[in-house]
Amino acid sequence: MTERATKPKLTRKRAEKAPERYLKITLARSLVGYPRNQREVAKGLGLRKPQSHVVRRESPEILGMVRKISHVLKVEATEKP
Repeated sequence: MTERATKPKLTRKRAEKAPERYLKITLARSLVGYPRNQREVAKGLGLRKPQSHVVRRESPEILGMVRKISHVLKVEATEKP
């Protein structure tokens, strides 16, 4: 027998798909007086006025935007909308 035949065959396991998680993001404070880039991040999230909210799928891009303006946001984890 060859050395190759005695080694167990490696198979790739399919990664189980994690359930999608969503975030309810609320603009808790006005962005008047904050730098322009922070106002643009809020606009990119879809937040226009104070107390407006959006539901977004949790992803690295959204989490980075939330982290950048976390001082004016209220974030809650929610189920599928």
